[in-house]
Amino acid sequence: MGALSRFKHVGRAFIGALLAISLVAQPANAQSILRDAETEAFFDEISAPLIRGAGLDPANVDVVLINDRSINAFVAGGQTVYLHSGLIQAAKTANEVQGVIAHELGHIEGGHVIRYSEGFEKAGTISIASLILAAAAIAAGAGEAGMGIMAAGQQAALGKFLAFSRVQESVADASGARYLSAAGISGRGSINFFKTLQNYEFRLGIAQTDSYDRTHPLSGERISVLEDTYKADPAWNAPLNPKWEADFKRVRAKLLGYIEDPNSTLRDYPESDSSIAGHYARAYAWHKAAYPDKALKEANTLVAKNPNDPYFLELHGQILLESGKPAEALSSLRKAVDLTGNQPLIAAVFGHALLATEDRSNLQEAEKVLKAAVSKDNNNPFAWYQLGVVYQALGDEPRAALASAERYLMEGVPQLALPNAATAMAGLPEYSHDWIRAQDIKLVAEAQVQKLDKRRR
Repeated sequence: MGALSRFKHVGRAFIGALLAISLVAQPANAQSILRDAETEAFFDEISAPLIRGAGLDPANVDVVLINDRSINAFVAGGQTVYLHSGLIQAAKTANEVQGVIAHELGHIEGGHVIRYSEGFEKAGTISIASLILAAAAIAAGAGEAGMGIMAAGQQAALGKFLAFSRVQESVADASGARYLSAAGISGRGSINFFKTLQNYEFRLGIAQTDSYDRTHPLSGERISVLEDTYKADPAWNAPLNPKWEADFKRVRAKLLGYIEDPNSTLRDYPESDSSIAGHYARAYAWHKAAYPDKALKEANTLVAKNPNDPYFLELHGQILLESGKPAEALSSLRKAVDLTGNQPLIAAVFGHALLATEDRSNLQEAEKVLKAAVSKDNNNPFAWYQLGVVYQALGDEPRAALASAERYLMEGVPQLALPNAATAMAGLPEYSHDWIRAQDIKLVAEAQVQKLDKRRR
């Protein structure tokens, strides 16, 4: 999307999956985070009133988009809500997305990830007790009885854990309703999204009679409980925020254009669709299908509609850049950076364009832009990579190595971060700010490499 990029992985256990078919909390490994300036601004805007309703600080809570086609959302510790791209595809309104975010905030406020181990411990107590009794029976010569005790104990442990998980989900549902109410936002979207999930449960053949063997209550059960709560709230009939709904159509179209097959996108957004979302989706589809002229035509139409929309300008510049015309991309990207106050993701693309011109007179501006980008958003390996290229071109080997160390550590490759940090330390003034940062990276990378070595043994 705009400057949408995939750049890192989530690697912790998660809780709060909305359509959880599996039993055990799974690691969200190999799931790329999708980053886009407009999408992140949209998430920040629609989640802020809910975060405040939860008694949290919007500055400390992130909503992150994961490249995964399943309809899901989760929290993984800390104050971060992860939304799957499939959820955005399935949602019909921004209000539905807010319902999901509100639910996940319930897990954060309730400390459910931390408390998740309680469920395992309670289940584990039953399981261990059954193993002791089973061992005693087997030792006494009652082998079949012992195996029966063991099986019954395991089943009881599983039931205990599932019950614990369902309680947490119900608490998060109730908390989410409270946050929506506090923000004066209708719960209609939450109900509508649960109905969408219910339809998927029907398609998957999930019986709607009993949730005993599930980690989550059935969507039908959740709807029946929440609908009365939402309908009694004064916000139930509150109109949807027109800006949020218009912005949702834009970011959803960008996402579909970015991840879907171009032919599918062009079917969903035909030439007859003259909306902003239509032009957005087709621009990405044509660009992805390697038709730069058609992509540029769509981007030009958007810029003509609003010459001061930074995200239209970003898209226009990105298409030119990736079509081999970096010099032509500079004016649009520079304006987008100025209009957004040096938004880090857009600034990284602008820095890339400056470098791609291969004009040494652009190096100084590229350094300035990219340094500002990483100072605002340190968690951007693409910007660090570009900054390393700048330092390399300027002959500043130690800082080029430091930028590479930052990038590799962020990407989870401590084996490469470590030698780059050592190179940076060797060439930087001792105890300078950059030297201390290189030392920090070296220490962290060393610890991570040692941990990896232990796992291999």
